[in-house]
Amino acid sequence: MNLFQFGNDGASWVFYMIFMFLFFFFYPRMMLMQIMWKIEKVAEKLEFMANDAKNFVTREITKRPNKKIKDSVARFFEFFVIEPVSLDPYGIIKKLEHIIQNQKDRFSYFIDQIAPDMDKEKKENIKMGIAGGIELYMLAKIVRHYVEIIKQTNSYQIALLLQMQIPLIEKTANSLLKGTKSLAKGEPVGDGIGPLVAAELIGNARVKEIEEDTIMAKIKINGRNAFVVKARGPGGRLGRPGKAVEKLVKKYKIARIITIDAAGKLEGEKTGSVAEGVGVAMGGPGVEKSYIESVAVQKNIPLDSIVVKMKPEEAIMPMPKAVADAVPKAIEYVMDAIRRTKKGDSIIIVGVGNTSGIGNNKKDVENVYKWVKRRCKQKERTT
Repeated sequence: MNLFQFGNDGASWVFYMIFMFLFFFFYPRMMLMQIMWKIEKVAEKLEFMANDAKNFVTREITKRPNKKIKDSVARFFEFFVIEPVSLDPYGIIKKLEHIIQNQKDRFSYFIDQIAPDMDKEKKENIKMGIAGGIELYMLAKIVRHYVEIIKQTNSYQIALLLQMQIPLIEKTANSLLKGTKSLAKGEPVGDGIGPLVAAELIGNARVKEIEEDTIMAKIKINGRNAFVVKARGPGGRLGRPGKAVEKLVKKYKIARIITIDAAGKLEGEKTGSVAEGVGVAMGGPGVEKSYIESVAVQKNIPLDSIVVKMKPEEAIMPMPKAVADAVPKAIEYVMDAIRRTKKGDSIIIVGVGNTSGIGNNKKDVENVYKWVKRRCKQKERTT
């Protein structure tokens, strides 16, 4: 008998009502149990990955960490930054700059305390590794938070929402773990494309520190005076490119400012594709970007931006070969921007991004290319 075709007898209707009651009562709970099993496994996986990142950073500090160092790193993974009030935009940049500088100083103090004798460049790499590990640790805590809420409330709706986000969460977590390890070891990452292009342009020219953790080289390009700016490598640094540009604009008459950075791509676009536009190509909280925009407006300086596209996760992972191969194309775009100025003009070229594993001259650039090729061959052998 078809359960959904009944006669007039009461027994059939009673059976039907019991069946529907049981279905609507137990089915959501069965689905919730199934979803909970899946997300519980994901939560445990993320916690394992966060712990792996923590242990990896600890071993990069010292091969034989004692309990004090382990506890110190574990404690620092709970570090957080509270953003300033932004309802009133007046003065927000100065507030952000102050908070960011406090954060940087705290990271430096922590590394100096647990590894006072470590090489300076290695310290910068460890700082970046810790920053990536903290992000992964926070992601694991957030997922665990919602798992426990679902357990307490038996909410099928919350479980369903979390389940739909799981593929993206796992993708982000895997990227953060790989990125943490690469940064802690001082390997180039996708976000280093800007500094890599800048180092290629610098070649063997003499460099000097123009701002905190930021270097500059003055070179000639097609009859123009070019000031090439990047974070000082090969340790993992972001530098102060905005402050450096502000300083140069106040000292020289600048005809054009060109920024080069990594940018997120859309699905369907190729990793390593290059695009150009106007404005300041620079991510982050916006402090350094604001400095460049302010002086550009004051002096009426054109702003060119050149970006190398990649997946957001590729920006924090070891540099893909397609990204490193984009350097000549990015330089070609830079040259096109330079042609829009006159001979004798002064221009600023800024390589924006994390300079982990990327030095400041031609030889260092060649080492990056060799490293990317070796890693690419290793991946091919393992797949």
